[in-house]
Amino acid sequence: MFAKPLGDGAELRPLEPWHSEELLANVDRGRESIGRWIRLADAVTDSASAHAFLRDYAEKAAADTGRIFGIWLHDELVGGVLFRIMDIPRGYAEAGCWLQPSATGRGLVTRATRAIIDWAITERGIHRVEWQVSTGNDASIAVAKRLGMQRDGVLREHYLFHGRRDDIEIWSVLAHEWR
Repeated sequence: MFAKPLGDGAELRPLEPWHSEELLANVDRGRESIGRWIRLADAVTDSASAHAFLRDYAEKAAADTGRIFGIWLHDELVGGVLFRIMDIPRGYAEAGCWLQPSATGRGLVTRATRAIIDWAITERGIHRVEWQVSTGNDASIAVAKRLGMQRDGVLREHYLFHGRRDDIEIWSVLAHEWR
């Protein structure tokens, strides 16, 4: 297993099925804030669902169609970054993230996402990385900007979540822009 230092006592590591209890504890610590924007808080509710969620990503990694990585701060899982979708033949990936409130404001998501985008472009030949975000999620939009992504547009009322339809902004970076 590898660990990539992110600075300030933080590391990026693969998140695997045997981390399910750590994932559940992480989601529990930030359930309200995480659940405000993404379905992770709904998907990970107990040990079995945490294990199933990570098993699904292990299967995606084996099929080369997705990846998930944890962000550990002083050996505590505080969040993560992922490629929800990786389509190697088409050169496309969709990145995402989550972070518990106690770890915000340190640049961890930006540094972790930068590391996985760099890997995807330089090692896997990805041409386009997308970042999809609800228009009201200012923190996530700020990450896209810090990564040098461009705002491609808005999908109006695209994301049905907890009974409401959110507009989704699409941000992206292309391989030649990244380099």
